[in-house]
Amino acid sequence: MEQLSQVFLEFIASWGYFAVAVLMAMENACIPIPSELILGFAGYLVFAGKMTFGGALVAGMIGGMVGSVFAYVVGHKGGRSFVDKYGHYFFVKKSHVDIAQRWFDKYGIKAVFFSRMLPVVRTFISLPAGFAHVDMKKFLVMTFAGSLPWTALILFAGMMLGESWKILTKIGHEASIVFVIVCAVALAVFYVRYRRRKSARQGIDLE
Repeated sequence: MEQLSQVFLEFIASWGYFAVAVLMAMENACIPIPSELILGFAGYLVFAGKMTFGGALVAGMIGGMVGSVFAYVVGHKGGRSFVDKYGHYFFVKKSHVDIAQRWFDKYGIKAVFFSRMLPVVRTFISLPAGFAHVDMKKFLVMTFAGSLPWTALILFAGMMLGESWKILTKIGHEASIVFVIVCAVALAVFYVRYRRRKSARQGIDLE
């Protein structure tokens, strides 16, 4: 894996945004390439002045969406039996698909959004969405909405860490869990404030 990682880094260093898009497409198509490696190094290149943050973000999102749609189509057309039979040829572990399936069974289409910020599940959630034949438009919206903050966060972290960007490859899973917790708390606070303002406006209208 260390040798492959070096190949990926050299690919990004040589081909820039195109390489980021290609590798993110592969990662979201369920091929086990750590997004922390891809985006973390891209963030470092932003720090080094060899990429722009906006360009790297667009490349990462385009690749991620393409890979996610590919995995969705595989799940939609082939079904679970196809993935179980041929997935191992592409390093797709049945246990990972099982985890994503449990998430989808429990939360439905909402899992496509939230799981994009979680380790393991984020890559494989497109498959059970395809198995279930969920509406493509809803899938695209949820995938984009969930992938954008994650992609931007890892890029930004790589940029801020600079020469120490490889830390992300060691703490990426833990960082994603913290990120989800922070987002959940922020949404809860926003919702409570929204309800309070709404109640206050209704009280004024009644008077």
